[in-house]
Amino acid sequence: MLLYWQGGMILQGIINILKPPGMTSHDVVAVLRRRLGVKRVGHGGTLDPPAAGLLVLMVGKATRLSEFITEMDKVYRGEITFGIRTDTLDAAGSVVGSNPVDLTGQQIEAVFSRFTGKIEQVPPMVSAVKHRGKRLYELAWRGRTVPRPSRSITIKKLHLLELYPGKDGYPRALFDCHCSKGTYIRSLAADMGDYLGCGAHLSFLLRTAVGPFALDNSWLLEEIEDCPDPSKCLLPLTSALGKLPRVIVKPTAVKTVSHGNRLYPAGTEGMGTPLDPGQLVRLEQPSGNLIALAHWTVEATSGYFRPYKVFYEP
Repeated sequence: MLLYWQGGMILQGIINILKPPGMTSHDVVAVLRRRLGVKRVGHGGTLDPPAAGLLVLMVGKATRLSEFITEMDKVYRGEITFGIRTDTLDAAGSVVGSNPVDLTGQQIEAVFSRFTGKIEQVPPMVSAVKHRGKRLYELAWRGRTVPRPSRSITIKKLHLLELYPGKDGYPRALFDCHCSKGTYIRSLAADMGDYLGCGAHLSFLLRTAVGPFALDNSWLLEEIEDCPDPSKCLLPLTSALGKLPRVIVKPTAVKTVSHGNRLYPAGTEGMGTPLDPGQLVRLEQPSGNLIALAHWTVEATSGYFRPYKVFYEP
């Protein structure tokens, strides 16, 4: 339970929510703000309203870890319907074209292979990307279409689970996708349909993982509403920092770090593995509470930790 008494109860931590289809990511944030009584709540990556799945929320000072969570890889399970194009590239939009097609599993796997690895992708018009200060979806609602520069993304894994031929001539492919940040799965589906010449749209999407956070450890909004102590649903701040080296700070040096002052190796309980100059580490109490993130700074004959973000308040 992450409760800190500093003139009152303050909640901070990370909570995994299973977002239902139909809600925006902001809707989920609003529910948590009301239920937890905390204004400072953010999410680590938008999930489109028609999609369901894992939405990582940051509460309190955990919002300062946004840069780490948004950079994490994402894992999805989705379904592509081939032969039907929509104006939003997913099932929420209006059909703008249809072309019945007969596809085999080998053809689908071939196109999956073609779109695996580092590729260029153009963000869809119905997205939160900004164009001259306006969100693209705001322009799309007004009937406008503007040029969008492509972005480099990485599809690390694209695996066909099942192909449903479909008696109507519109086959559906169930797949798993492991990708880098910034990937639009509906754009991926539409691009593969265009590559095959028949068109396609994303007919279902479930996000199953964000970095180390998995759907298996998520909470329903109903469970949060009914939980007598929702703080028990929070994960520690360090759950988002597993890749950073851990340095334990001696109790006598905690106050020094909390004030943003440099920490010398004598104030730690051991350096562990050698650190590179400028390397970012997490400074923790022996109990595991995060004190700060800091850069290892090397001087002529010694080195010290320079606090970058401080989380602990004495």
